[in-house]
Amino acid sequence: MRRRRARGQLKLITAPWRGPISALSAVIFAGAVGYRITEGWDWGDCLWMVLITISTIGYGEVEVLSPQGRLVTVLIVVGGLVVVQLAIQRVLGLKDSGYFLRLREFRFHRMLESLHDHVILCGYGRIGQEIAAQLQRDGVSLVVIETDPNRRAAAEMKGIRVLQADATLDETLLDAGLERCCSLVAALPSDASNLYVILSAKDLRPDCRLIARANSDEAASKLRLAGATVVVSPYVAGGRVMAASALRPLALNFMELLAGSDYEIEEFQLSHDPLHLMEIRGRSLAELQLGRRSGAMVLAIREKGKLIANPGGDTPMAPGQLLIVLGSKTQLATFQALLGEAVDTIETMPG
Repeated sequence: MRRRRARGQLKLITAPWRGPISALSAVIFAGAVGYRITEGWDWGDCLWMVLITISTIGYGEVEVLSPQGRLVTVLIVVGGLVVVQLAIQRVLGLKDSGYFLRLREFRFHRMLESLHDHVILCGYGRIGQEIAAQLQRDGVSLVVIETDPNRRAAAEMKGIRVLQADATLDETLLDAGLERCCSLVAALPSDASNLYVILSAKDLRPDCRLIARANSDEAASKLRLAGATVVVSPYVAGGRVMAASALRPLALNFMELLAGSDYEIEEFQLSHDPLHLMEIRGRSLAELQLGRRSGAMVLAIREKGKLIANPGGDTPMAPGQLLIVLGSKTQLATFQALLGEAVDTIETMPG
């Protein structure tokens, strides 16, 4: 269906030019045939004569023209002027008909089709703007879905790709590249709208990571039931940050410092299958030398509901452990490669 619509849009884009191009081709072909009949030249000379005549370059005649050949030349000049006049009128009419706006939208949708592993942000309000700014600082590809033209203009001024459409529609999410994105963030001001977005996205792509905003506990529970991977309440999150500022300011300062750096915290979930852990099972961190070989730091290990902070070198690896690791993207990639197939899933917690 989407391919048929794309082909339909392409036909609409090319339709205004078919008439002038067909008319110009007809003049060139008829002129070449005319010279061929009246002068007996080969097709190369005929076409060359038509081109220098219709373009008014004036290089001179290939050979001296007969009276019939001069009549053909006059008809070519007249036909060329008519075609040029029609083309000019058509171009002037295209601007008033909104053609160039449709052409811009067509090119924009073609560009969206080339995106992969990007983030879709639904809503560019106050929270959406903060999310977009953070993603831009991290160099993440981003597509914003917004209905408000003023917010769209504000986002585009910051170099953000904006799809002006209703995020609750399946068609809009597919146009934004839901099938190829790494995650979707529903940051619309209405809980009902965010619920619609999560339901649509979950139905279209069940394995997509979905983050939703909620204004109440009831909305948060419904969003989780709808399939949201993570639900965030701005008021709860803001309260926790303020409490942390009062009770644990050093920890909060560390996270703020991390947000402005190239470092990230990732969670490496080890597989529960012993066969995947054959190379590391029972071996300690010191024996594996993961930190020295990768440069990343193991901050903590969660095992059977317990958290081991700052694990020592004698801590053994076991199935189902969750390793919380700090490092740059390169270091974390090396850390993952060292673990190999022992890693089941990876979750990133950017600063």
